[in-house]
Amino acid sequence: MSAIALYARATEGFDARVAHTVELLRRAAAEHAGRIVQATSLGTEDMVITHLIARHYLGISIATLETGQLHAETLALMPRIEQRYGMKVEAFKPAAEAALQFVKAKGERAMYQSIELRKACCHIRKLEPLSRMLAGRTAWVTGLRREQSDTRAVVPFSETDDKGRTKLNPLADWSWADVWHYIAANDVPYNPLHDQFMPSIGCAPCTRAIAVGEPFRAGRWWWENEDAKECGLHVKPHSSDAQAAVGSQGETNGGIVSAQADFGAAEVKGASAPGRSQDEEAKECGLHADGAQDAPASVWGAPA
Repeated sequence: MSAIALYARATEGFDARVAHTVELLRRAAAEHAGRIVQATSLGTEDMVITHLIARHYLGISIATLETGQLHAETLALMPRIEQRYGMKVEAFKPAAEAALQFVKAKGERAMYQSIELRKACCHIRKLEPLSRMLAGRTAWVTGLRREQSDTRAVVPFSETDDKGRTKLNPLADWSWADVWHYIAANDVPYNPLHDQFMPSIGCAPCTRAIAVGEPFRAGRWWWENEDAKECGLHVKPHSSDAQAAVGSQGETNGGIVSAQADFGAAEVKGASAPGRSQDEEAKECGLHADGAQDAPASVWGAPA
């Protein structure tokens, strides 16, 4: 059964949320003309945003992090976007020598050996390329939603990142059902891995399908303790917002409610690797943390 069949449904206020999203994007595009980019993960939320940008001719550039470890299904979305919308997707790759030396020194499976090595890998493949993507930009657009995890439950529509840029999260109040309803209604391209119970898709070695009852992002870095699941892309791990997000699961608006419920109601296949998430407090890769573009304390010094 497809993800559309499982999750797409109209919810109250959907049209208003779409209109609000378009207005946020339109305003940001005008205020940051020529200096705003959508940093797309090529996930469902970002595919919705790309569709809105193209549909309303908003003049926002599209870029992604091509980490060198993405699934073939993820990579295939870039030419589909270009063919469907006539918009180029700029791919930012890790510095070839840095990636080569890391693999040579630590091995291809270094991310499984220690948290320090996994974060070092994320820095090389995500954070440093992100810094190049955002160079010269004054604003960027993400697909963060409050429902995705505890740490994202307080995500604002607009915020300022650690470099003073505007960071826009126009789908902050959308539900998982909203995302899939929009995809179904507008025939938006999406990653077929979502049909295999992978709601959150990152690099291939660090992504697995989730099982019944597991949280939305349980398939990311599943072998780690929950308090270590960061790499710097999206959260501020020591901020008051992140702390406030913990324990917000009972809220129906702005809290983490339906992501886990939606997946728990589906007939999903079992996890293909050991471990099950119990706490989403720190389940991030680091792109959205304060100081996200700064190098970790020791990239090369962690034990092999």
